[in-house]
Amino acid sequence: MEVSNQTRKRKAIDVGHGSPPPAYRGSDSYEASSVDLSLLEALEKSSHHAVEALDLKTLKKLVLSFERRLRDNIAARLKYVENPEKFADSEVDLHDDLQKLKVLAGAPELYPDLVASNSVPSIVNLLSHDNSDIANDVVQLLQDLTDEDALEDNDEPARVLVDALVENNVLELLVQNMNRLSEADPDEATAIYATLTVIENLVEVKPAVAELVCERTKLLRWLLTKIKVREFEGIKQYASEILAILLQNSSANQKRLGQMNGVDAVLEGVAMYKSKDPKTPDEEEMLENLFDCLCCLLMPLENKERFVNAEGVELMIIIMKQKKYAYGSAIRALDFAMTNYPPACERFVDVMGLKTAFAAFMGKIPLNKRIKRERYKEELEERVISLIASLFAGILRGSRRDRLLSKFVENEFEKIDRLMELYMRYSDRVRSEAERLDQLELDDLELDEDEKYNRKLESGLYSLQLVAVILGHIWCSEHSGMRARIELLLKQQKLSKTDVKQILQEYHDNIGDLDGPEEKERGQARIQLFISAM
Repeated sequence: MEVSNQTRKRKAIDVGHGSPPPAYRGSDSYEASSVDLSLLEALEKSSHHAVEALDLKTLKKLVLSFERRLRDNIAARLKYVENPEKFADSEVDLHDDLQKLKVLAGAPELYPDLVASNSVPSIVNLLSHDNSDIANDVVQLLQDLTDEDALEDNDEPARVLVDALVENNVLELLVQNMNRLSEADPDEATAIYATLTVIENLVEVKPAVAELVCERTKLLRWLLTKIKVREFEGIKQYASEILAILLQNSSANQKRLGQMNGVDAVLEGVAMYKSKDPKTPDEEEMLENLFDCLCCLLMPLENKERFVNAEGVELMIIIMKQKKYAYGSAIRALDFAMTNYPPACERFVDVMGLKTAFAAFMGKIPLNKRIKRERYKEELEERVISLIASLFAGILRGSRRDRLLSKFVENEFEKIDRLMELYMRYSDRVRSEAERLDQLELDDLELDEDEKYNRKLESGLYSLQLVAVILGHIWCSEHSGMRARIELLLKQQKLSKTDVKQILQEYHDNIGDLDGPEEKERGQARIQLFISAM
């Protein structure tokens, strides 16, 4: 860095209004004659025009001043290449004008005018300035201009600015600048955080940025190195958060990170907590971010394979057995891994995962006092139902299938009793929601069929459907004892197999083609088999 912070501060003091007046001459006596009257007059005058109206005229004035300072700095650097002291003042002036541009964050409606002034390329290119202090000033400026609070209710101006920034290679330059910064330096560490914040803000305004930044830069590689650090630190937490954001809705990023050994890296990160709890709320958040990353990574088929090969199934079972903070997150990861992927289901059975899963299914879920989410236990219950449904879908025959079915026979069919208990609970919820929706229609609030169906899904219909699917699998096993138990429990609730078939039929009719038309046909054929068998 060629202009130190001390130089900058010294310059700021030098350009002040002179030395401050000695206001006090003793501990409690004030001497009026000591007051510099000229200073008071200057302060009074400045107070009348200190706050300048943010309008197009002000914008042009700020931009012209900035462009002039930039030209002066470029000229000074070219003229005095071997003598940094000669261009130090121009650098301080440039810094000051970058600070002044921050005021534009208070008028996001002017962003299109800022773009039209053609100053965005000049601002963005300063990210590669030889003086990293200047580059970091730009990062702070971009952080202010793209801040969520600044952009509130200004969607279109925000998009105009973000488009201009991206077109002028802001993503590449932000990451290049970040790579030359050191977390050991407090100012540079602040700039690293600010850079990640800018990227997060850009994604918020323009979701396509999530894929663009991974295509054009080495940000994913940088983030991976940060989450691999063994000791917890703030930058590791923020890196995990940004990584989760980039993976969330992007199949391309999920696949790209998988090819970079990302599954292994994230597993290494969560493995540190297989037998211990995070120590602070920030560390808890980081661990949850890592599991969010893992679940996103487990959406593409090829990453499920990497997960199984890296012994991810075994690790998740170990975490569940330890009953630490990550217990629920491990169930969630297994659910993602086993959905539509039989090899993960087979591995799960082979490494004795059934005992651990069915303990959770029976409601033996360890409660951690530090997890204060209202629906925590309920969410895990829904995950375990999904996990068991995935096991049935993934293991269709052989000794593994027999082991899975035997779980519902042992201890006098207690798992079937639990299954029917869940069936009734979710059935009651869905019925209550359906009645509420009918009442809304009577009150002239129109709801289309899709909206009504989605509302019922939110109230527990999906879990009810999965319970019905599990019942269908059990019924198709043709085990007389299990069939008799199901019929007995239905009769006790004044229900019949017809009620279960209605749930299955609704599920059948609403299977989507997200995984392709062939997968949809297979899914519907399987459900039709259950309906016919019952």
